[in-house]
Amino acid sequence: MSVITHDFGADKRRTTRRFRKLLSLDALHETNVEANPLPYLERASERIFQLEQALFEAVLASRPAPGETSCGETVTIGAEEYRRLKAAVALIEAAHAQFSADDDSL
Repeated sequence: MSVITHDFGADKRRTTRRFRKLLSLDALHETNVEANPLPYLERASERIFQLEQALFEAVLASRPAPGETSCGETVTIGAEEYRRLKAAVALIEAAHAQFSADDDSL
């Protein structure tokens, strides 16, 4: 005797639920996402654009501006904080390089 498995649309519901949660929407939007996903896709696209813009601005903020010279001020921070800042800058630059490479391949 064999068992026939059927998910009754559970995969589609899981996908819709995950998409809804990624957009930070409440459960009332779930049927609307299934019925008309275009506005929600536009919202997701806008959110991705904002995140890419923030990433780009973070990369620019981590680099000296063209023509900027050192003002000679000395700031003292702990070694651990300096290590965390350098690690954060490295992560931001790596993510920006990855997104730039993805854009170039399109």
